[in-house]
Amino acid sequence: MRALRPALVVAALSLVLIGCGSQNTAGTSSAAQPSGSGAPAAAGPWQFTNGDGQVVKADKTPTRIIAHAGEAAALMSFGIKPVGIYADESVKTDPNLKDLDLTGIEVLGEEWGKIDVEKAAGLRPDLIVADWWPAEKAHSGLEEGVDEKSKKLKELAPIVGVSQGKSIEDLAKGYEDLAKSLGAKVDSPEIAANKKRFEEAVARFKETVSAKPGLTALGMSPADDKVYVANPEYAPELLDFQKWGLKVINPSKPDADFPYWESLSWENADRYQPDLILWDGRSFKPTSNDEWGTKQPTWFKIKAAKAGAVASWPAYWMHTFGHFATELDKLTEAIKSADENIGD
Repeated sequence: MRALRPALVVAALSLVLIGCGSQNTAGTSSAAQPSGSGAPAAAGPWQFTNGDGQVVKADKTPTRIIAHAGEAAALMSFGIKPVGIYADESVKTDPNLKDLDLTGIEVLGEEWGKIDVEKAAGLRPDLIVADWWPAEKAHSGLEEGVDEKSKKLKELAPIVGVSQGKSIEDLAKGYEDLAKSLGAKVDSPEIAANKKRFEEAVARFKETVSAKPGLTALGMSPADDKVYVANPEYAPELLDFQKWGLKVINPSKPDADFPYWESLSWENADRYQPDLILWDGRSFKPTSNDEWGTKQPTWFKIKAAKAGAVASWPAYWMHTFGHFATELDKLTEAIKSADENIGD
């Protein structure tokens, strides 16, 4: 999972992701076309700009796609069904996949860093889709620290992905562009409805935040050994919240070797005093705050934790306008209930 420490840097792709003007061919095999798209995928040639700025090209439009969980959900929202997926947790609990029909899709992994590459090879993929992580210079599932066998996935087909950059809105739009390049229609009524729902959710969020101009928030993820404070610079959801007016605190000393977070000892858990804690949603459950207060009493030295001013933050998993609208509405309700004077 993208969280406390899934590693840094991966070597250059074996099937080289190529620079502008160069050529990388990916042959196509018989496979499911974009279901519900109303037309087969374009024949080609095909190209897409990867999150690191490199352009990946193929003589024919890829059709046999293996994708990481959230990226698969994004493609499926446009009617493109991958032949295989790999996730960082059970596909039954992964927030991207748990409500999707995965019939006919081969599950290649349900734990971060573990991908069944032999099974993946049997699917004869002509494209692998996985987010690009700029801090780690790697695609999802291929970061440093994963099983060495899993890294062989990059030998099966070219890899593309949108960068986990400055905005989830941009990320969702990037996967819309990828789906369009693969032959999907991206102007369906359902897609339009989700975009409208997202726009309306953003408007409600902005209105709610503007009514509490003094409210501060802090992204956090407690663990047995330390408390991790999220660095918005590497968290596109938090950057969006800041852009829309929420005062999300930037930690003063992000970890040099993994700048997604500033790690604090439990003795220093109260270095920051927000009015609202945004808890990493991948480990959040309604009882989380009380459980950590019992396990690590210094957790309650954070005034917001003591007051129960805690809301789930959808950390690092969203890829669609529909998911973002749903999660944003939840956070808006939490902000409505928050006291902007707790952290004083």
